[in-house]
Amino acid sequence: MRICIIQSCYIPWKGFFDLIRSCDEYVIFDRVQYVKRHWHNRNLIKTANGPTWLTIPVVVKGRFEQPIDEVEIAGPWAEKHWRAIALAYRRAAFFDDFAEVVKSWYEQAEREKRLTDVNAIFLHGIAGLLGIGTRMTRDTAYPAQGAKTERLLAIARAAGADRYLSGPSARDYFDEEMFRAAGVTTEWMSYRGYPEYTQLHGDFVHEVSALDLLFNTGREAARYLERNA
Repeated sequence: MRICIIQSCYIPWKGFFDLIRSCDEYVIFDRVQYVKRHWHNRNLIKTANGPTWLTIPVVVKGRFEQPIDEVEIAGPWAEKHWRAIALAYRRAAFFDDFAEVVKSWYEQAEREKRLTDVNAIFLHGIAGLLGIGTRMTRDTAYPAQGAKTERLLAIARAAGADRYLSGPSARDYFDEEMFRAAGVTTEWMSYRGYPEYTQLHGDFVHEVSALDLLFNTGREAARYLERNA
């Protein structure tokens, strides 16, 4: 059984969903420390002015070591984000196909108080539209101690995994030998080789929210998660 264990992100890019769909189980790793200017509460959309950040305001003052699942929303934000998305993608080929459901996610998200719950709305929503059936659980379902690799291994073993798929950025701190000694094979995700698709607003950009993919390719979106290399 292959598992991935990753922190939640706001309206993640297509590579995030490719990683999830490549596994049998995705554990939302939100009992770890929130990091400012990371992907936890922001992401990029493609606008007429180029890639533009959409950032959810969160409470951070005096809470420097708070875990992601305790981060609180700092004020109204969802209507502003939806307006920006609608302006950027209203001329996309499949905007009308998804506008109502995506807008409903924002209406639901505006009522949430915690960032992790907001992220979960978009995570499950986008995964559903991409046809991803991977089991999704929270890290709180698997009591685990330790830090970094030790904690990841404890979760993987508790879940019954024998393969662990990691994003490439974890190589800097990940202890692959620890996993090997426990009988869990480490595999590394590659984000190379995604095909381009018809995209609005100038030169093609891969590193934007998966909403871009959905609005521009419609029900064919999952096909663009298939890498050529």
